[in-house]
Amino acid sequence: MTRRPLPVPLRLYRGAASFATVLAPAWLKYRVRKGKEDPARIAERRGITRVERPQGPLIWVHGASVGEIVSILPLVERLQDRGFAILLTSGTLTSSRVAARRAPASVIHQFVPLDAPAFVRRFLDHWKPDLALLAESELWPNLMTELDKRGTAVVLVNGRLSARSAQRWARLPRSARALLSRVDLCLAQTPEDAARFRGLGAPRVQVAGNLKFDVPAPPADASMLARLQAAIGERPVLLAASTHPGEDEYVLEAHGRLRQDLPGLLTIIAPRHPERGGAIRQLAHDAGFAATQRSQAPLPLPEAEVYVADTIGEMGLFYRVAPVAFLGGSLIEHGGQNPIEPAKIGTVVLHGPHVWNFAAVYGRLDEAAGSVPVMDAEDIVRATLDIFFTPGCHERISHAAWQTVENLSGALPRTLAAIEPYLLQIRLEGK
Repeated sequence: MTRRPLPVPLRLYRGAASFATVLAPAWLKYRVRKGKEDPARIAERRGITRVERPQGPLIWVHGASVGEIVSILPLVERLQDRGFAILLTSGTLTSSRVAARRAPASVIHQFVPLDAPAFVRRFLDHWKPDLALLAESELWPNLMTELDKRGTAVVLVNGRLSARSAQRWARLPRSARALLSRVDLCLAQTPEDAARFRGLGAPRVQVAGNLKFDVPAPPADASMLARLQAAIGERPVLLAASTHPGEDEYVLEAHGRLRQDLPGLLTIIAPRHPERGGAIRQLAHDAGFAATQRSQAPLPLPEAEVYVADTIGEMGLFYRVAPVAFLGGSLIEHGGQNPIEPAKIGTVVLHGPHVWNFAAVYGRLDEAAGSVPVMDAEDIVRATLDIFFTPGCHERISHAAWQTVENLSGALPRTLAAIEPYLLQIRLEGK
């Protein structure tokens, strides 16, 4: 097999990554202290594992964080049903916990190695995947180079490339083309994503849709849901989901205004990063509101006005008790969070203007009046009062959101059909 040369920027990146290998232990120890790595599994970030590779064909599926892992789990389950062993990797501690809770028990989860040549080689030499399915835009230079050396087929599933990212890559056109030329097939979420991938040099691109639309509604433990509903009783509930620093203040300001019209209001704040739970509780206290954290009290206390949901994998609970939810990452310039899960449950979504990470989804929802744009605390107050007091408002918006999501589903069967030739090739090779 003829190896394709790398452009100078990628060669420099590989050299810098090789040099940085000696600094990796100190960097990983720092991340352990910050609560961002699992100390018992830190070796996996250097490509070291004690888990044996299963016999037979092995498909490697990778998603960077929680959103990607949740979106590819139905694909993982279908592949496992076909008899393939699955190695599932992710890069964050939170995503590993979600995988532990929601992935089939026989799926092997590992942390993806840092993108250093020695670590990636060690990882690939051990696992020897027959096919690599990488979610969204996880095209790390050393990883792609080492997969290319081994002749391992790479499919980008649920491919997403924002206009901002495409503009950045366009400044290094040869590097972008070199990376994307190593992708056998790119399955893009939208025609816009597909055009960006093609423009940067991806040789084979298809539009398969967004796998997130095919993900079932997030689960909720029935007994815990009943306990939570009993603890809340008849209190009105406002949820702020996946908030980022700078947004909790808007939510707390809205809570202060809303409690005059919604006596007994319980505002649940579920931060995107649960380790911020203590800081959010302090913000609530500083604003004069009694607050409790789920990590310290399993149920909201009667006197608590604010309940900080600083746990992992429980959004299904909170969406089911809240008729309306503000989705974070949208009042600050982060790019927004996924609105599909609350739409499937029937929770009305409020969102700020910065939603480019899910621009197509929010565009369709807003067009169908299936979500409510907000700009500040005053807008959150106005929209929440409309949903609680305007007859038929909640039902109209939630149904429009559900219908929009249903109309956009179908990515999973299209993705499976697109990768079928790769699955057949693995079978024919007798691996």
